[in-house]
Amino acid sequence: MSGKTQLLLEMESPFPEQHHTLRLLEPLDSCQKSLWDRLFARTYAKPIIVDCRFQRRLQFDLYTVQSAMHREHPDRLILAYTRKMMAFLLFNHAPARILLLGLGGGSLAKFCYRRLPYTAVTAVEVNPDVIALREEFSIPPDDERFRVICTDAADYVARLGLSQDVILADACDREGIAPKLNAIEFYRDAHRCLFSGGVFVANMCGDPDDWAKHVAKIRTVFGDDIMTLQVRPDGNVIVFAFKERRPEIDWEQLEATAVDLKRRFSLDFPRYVRRIAIEWKLRRWRHVFA
Repeated sequence: MSGKTQLLLEMESPFPEQHHTLRLLEPLDSCQKSLWDRLFARTYAKPIIVDCRFQRRLQFDLYTVQSAMHREHPDRLILAYTRKMMAFLLFNHAPARILLLGLGGGSLAKFCYRRLPYTAVTAVEVNPDVIALREEFSIPPDDERFRVICTDAADYVARLGLSQDVILADACDREGIAPKLNAIEFYRDAHRCLFSGGVFVANMCGDPDDWAKHVAKIRTVFGDDIMTLQVRPDGNVIVFAFKERRPEIDWEQLEATAVDLKRRFSLDFPRYVRRIAIEWKLRRWRHVFA
């Protein structure tokens, strides 16, 4: 699905930094005072673009960044959590099919499409206003191995059969994780859709008490052999769950794989492995002595 190209309303940014501009999906003759009132009251419902000198950001309000793009290097992963979500490559080096739940500014979609040339990428996004901004974030047009679908992520996964190597769940709104993903049925559907060797990756954002409930549901469906990777200082946690159980981990092999992946993708996979290992071993230690 292609976003419709349209002129965006530009407004001076209220932020103290220089060279910031807001761009909205509104008619050019809109009343800016009314828009400002809604923006400051957090009642404005559409996504907004915030442009600064080197970055373009997608936000759902004035205060929270959903996606960020380097304006001269649009395929670069700017936000730390997106880089850490790519750690799924440690466990599935050459996925044939990736499903992204949540498009946002397309950071993960673009990176997977450009850097994994033999992978088919499908991005599901429920908000048509987000899709309408796809060209502003250099998201490629649909083709034989890339497509954007406007529908509810949980409903889409419920209709899928066995079809995916990797599922990346990054469906967050201004409050945190999308509410429809907080259901045991969603995680069962995701598990069912994965091929053998498949990996499910979720960005846990928002209220920690809320996403802790998601992690509990993931464990119920995928088993206790999940792995986690914290994103500092944001407070997010990336969860990796697997189609098959992984009672034993060959950490030396993972470290060797990480070195190769860093060379190929210029992401710090060796550091990701170290952090995953620490959290894995701590969790096992707590279980033994609980």
